[in-house]
Amino acid sequence: MNFYILTLFPEMIKATMSHSIIGKAQSENKINIECINIRDFAGNKHNQVDDYPYGGGAGMVMQPQPIYDAYKSIISKDSISPRVIYMSPQGKTFSQSIAKELAKEQNLIILCGHYEGIDQRVIDEIVTDEISIGDYILTGGELAAMVVIDAISRLIPGVLGKTESFEEESFSNHLLEYPQYTRPPVFRDRKVPEVLLSGHHAKIEKWRREQSILRTWQKRPDLLEKADLSPEEIHSINQLKMNNLQ
Repeated sequence: MNFYILTLFPEMIKATMSHSIIGKAQSENKINIECINIRDFAGNKHNQVDDYPYGGGAGMVMQPQPIYDAYKSIISKDSISPRVIYMSPQGKTFSQSIAKELAKEQNLIILCGHYEGIDQRVIDEIVTDEISIGDYILTGGELAAMVVIDAISRLIPGVLGKTESFEEESFSNHLLEYPQYTRPPVFRDRKVPEVLLSGHHAKIEKWRREQSILRTWQKRPDLLEKADLSPEEIHSINQLKMNNLQ
């Protein structure tokens, strides 16, 4: 999968995305992350890509032409017509389901804004999706873009060692992940649950499923509405609710 990042700070993305699983995935050609510096398309000796907003107001606005030219350099070179994601606090909130949807794409362009934003005309011209990673404001879109790249990349075949690595994680099935334990078996008088030491795989799977449901009910009960639960599991949740009201 190819990620093309339109940014003013390519070094920021390159430095962060060259490590750990994402860095390894790039070295093995599972994914490709290419940063396009919008300043390279400024068309002036100072590489200025922003200007004062029409109508007045604080701050500066990124100009449309450099962004559009940077975008054209991608699609003309590789003859592609990818979805273009603009990282924006006004966008749809990013989720695991959106990550799964985007992971089916072969190419994605991610546009990172800065300052007071981007001229609306280039957004209207090239952007297909606006995505937010939460209801807060960042200094720029690069951090948000890296979150999106990381979440999508983990779903690309071969990036993680085993399919189970992401299939059993939080949000993959609308349930939070069960608690994990490793050595030592006792830490500050806290013991690893006996069932995990039993070697009985069926009992371990049952315990993990129960813990996932319990954690979700305790921390994110809203997710349970979308989870695929058996009648017995629904009954157990209702019992938890009743006990909590008493």
